[in-house]
Amino acid sequence: MKFTLSWLKEHLDTTASLDEITEALTDLGLEVEEVADPAGKLRNFTIAKVLEATPHPDADRLRVLKVATDEGEKQIVCGAPNARAGLIGVLAKPGDYVPGIDTTLSVGKIRGIESHGMMASERELELSDEHNGIIELPSGEVGQRFTDWLAANAPEKIDPMIHVKITPNRPDALGVHGIARDLAARGLGVLKPVRSVQIAGSFPSPIGVTIAPEVAAKVPFFSGRLVRGVKNGPSPDWLQKRLRAIGLRPISKLVDITNFFTFDLNRPLHVFDAAKVHGDLILRPAKPGEEIVALDDKTYALPEGAVVICDANGPESIAGIMGGAASGSTDETIDVFIEAAYFDPISTAATGRALKINSDARYRFERGIDPAFTLEGLELATQMVIDLCGGEPSEVVTAGAIPTSDRAYRLNPARVASLVGLDIPEATQRATLEALGFQLEGDMAHPPSWRPDVLGEADLVEEIARIASLTKLEGKPLPRPQRGVPLPVLTPLQMREKAARRQAAALGYNECVTYSFIDQPSAELFGGGTDAVRVENPISSEMTHLRPDLLPGLLAAAARNQARGLADLALFEVGPVFSGGEPGDQALQLSGLLVGSTTPRDPFGSRRKVDLYDAKADAEAVLAAIGAPAKAQINRKLDGWWHPGRSGNIALGPNVLASFGEIHPKILREMDVKGPAVGFTIRLMNVPFPKVKTPTRPALEASGLQAVERDFAFVVEAQVEALTLVNAAAGADKALIEKVTVFDQFTGLEGGRKSIAITARLQPRDKTLTDAEIEAVSQKIIEKVQKATGGTLRA
Repeated sequence: MKFTLSWLKEHLDTTASLDEITEALTDLGLEVEEVADPAGKLRNFTIAKVLEATPHPDADRLRVLKVATDEGEKQIVCGAPNARAGLIGVLAKPGDYVPGIDTTLSVGKIRGIESHGMMASERELELSDEHNGIIELPSGEVGQRFTDWLAANAPEKIDPMIHVKITPNRPDALGVHGIARDLAARGLGVLKPVRSVQIAGSFPSPIGVTIAPEVAAKVPFFSGRLVRGVKNGPSPDWLQKRLRAIGLRPISKLVDITNFFTFDLNRPLHVFDAAKVHGDLILRPAKPGEEIVALDDKTYALPEGAVVICDANGPESIAGIMGGAASGSTDETIDVFIEAAYFDPISTAATGRALKINSDARYRFERGIDPAFTLEGLELATQMVIDLCGGEPSEVVTAGAIPTSDRAYRLNPARVASLVGLDIPEATQRATLEALGFQLEGDMAHPPSWRPDVLGEADLVEEIARIASLTKLEGKPLPRPQRGVPLPVLTPLQMREKAARRQAAALGYNECVTYSFIDQPSAELFGGGTDAVRVENPISSEMTHLRPDLLPGLLAAAARNQARGLADLALFEVGPVFSGGEPGDQALQLSGLLVGSTTPRDPFGSRRKVDLYDAKADAEAVLAAIGAPAKAQINRKLDGWWHPGRSGNIALGPNVLASFGEIHPKILREMDVKGPAVGFTIRLMNVPFPKVKTPTRPALEASGLQAVERDFAFVVEAQVEALTLVNAAAGADKALIEKVTVFDQFTGLEGGRKSIAITARLQPRDKTLTDAEIEAVSQKIIEKVQKATGGTLRA
């Protein structure tokens, strides 16, 4: 949206400076994209008078001028044909930047004679395209700033142009009057009312209008009138300058009037040459195969169903987007039909996109113009046509009804402080809304018809805060609770998730964030892929189902990395997994994946392939970080994507806390991952929460007495698991035995048996253990292990 400062002041009575206005516009949400201020480029130029002009001795077309300036007499060489004694012009001194020739002047010699500046033409100062001679001023004092002379004698030449970026929700700001309304509400001036005009038609319009029932919802209201006996031609100078200032090319009076209303009051119009309209105008859907040559001289194949304005011969205009060339006005136009309508924003946008036409009318209609201003805009446009072109107006013809936009929302003054954080008095809030055109009845606010974006109480708050300025917000600390120690903000599960994530990262894993959607084949590999978790509208064929586990995403990430030459990987992810489509079928997991080798290659032979013990150690570290009980059991009731003999569960009875081990080779082949690959999955929601909820850590239990370690070696059958032996030994005396670990295993004994060696750590609490007490505990360990495993103490 472009406009000039003088244009704005026709709607806003203000003494604010250009900087104040542009700063306020951006603060109001109407972001200023560009300010073209001609005065800024001309600030160094001054008025000078030519005292004497003599021919150059070595050039027929050059003259040597003696010029009176604010710095005394200067010698200037000039080639302008109108350079003569007595001329009052504009001087550019050495050091001045001349925008029209993109040059900074310096003292120079022209054919052997020094020149101390130049007398400028209008094109050199970018005032116009005139360059046949230097500027001649009718009057002016020597040394006077040229911008001051222009401000007093030709202010339009230094009228700043402002380009404002309008967001899609502010169609009211697509007219200069709407922008002035915002500035007036801010306090930068007084809004000038739009004049009211009521023109009585002197004869019935020979052109009627009709809306076909099929498009009644897309064109709620259509109106127009004929003006006969007009005289078209070039627009007056003021109108041409106004349009050129915002980048529009003046065409003719009739066309320029419609462009003026589009930008001045956000009221798009169209004019038909009545002599080229056959019969009445009807709005109907386009028929298959229909075409139209538009005003841009391009032929468009109309989409079936698009709203078109037709006469007896066919389409004459694309409703709300662009008129047709066949009925467009020309300099020979005598009778003109002025059209003003309200078109549905969605329908207009759909047609414009299909035809790929971007016009000023479409830009406004698809955002929503003021429907209540339709007839008023038609009256004002008629008056301007009569003023500039003459003619006699007919009566207004209409079809349909102006759509109502009446609605109301409650104004709660306290909501401004709670939503925005500004303390604004209620009287100021009400005055702000009234300045923006809202009607207040008690505590109910009725938005004006030109504000289709206001759709709730929060929008009222936004308007009040916007006008008050969000720059007035002050940072304030959050209020502290009276108890002294604030309650935790995070839930226990969120704190557990945070601790697990930090521990996994500390172990050297890189965090991944993958989609919660995966393809059905991958989901089926991990026990999912059912219709209960199928997405109704997937964004791609690879994201059709909710994931049953985090490992598919990690394996897919590993495959992509391996394809790019990264073989050794440590990845983890925290996120939800889904066993069904109901709210309770969602769980929170942390999964880790190790692929390749433990370390880079080195000359010391420390590099090895990752194995299940790496995954087990990392799973136990994460469990310890989130407070899982240390005395958990290992079982092998695993899901099918784990290797059956090289994996396990960490559980508390039937409650599985974590799974770890090698990924099944079949899964690796299906996911295109080159092994070895091991992983673990922590079921964060299965780990029991502490029964006593306290923000502090439990007291450290440390003993100052010497611990005692005793080693035992048992011969057991080959199928006996080491865990069974360890659990039996630990249960011999739970109060005294702190830890039992396996430190050796030897297989291949007679009868296919094996030897398992353990260390039991005894930690006294009250007194130092005697030999007899140590021996008694040792005997209990032997008895417990023999009973649980059937093994014997190795000799």
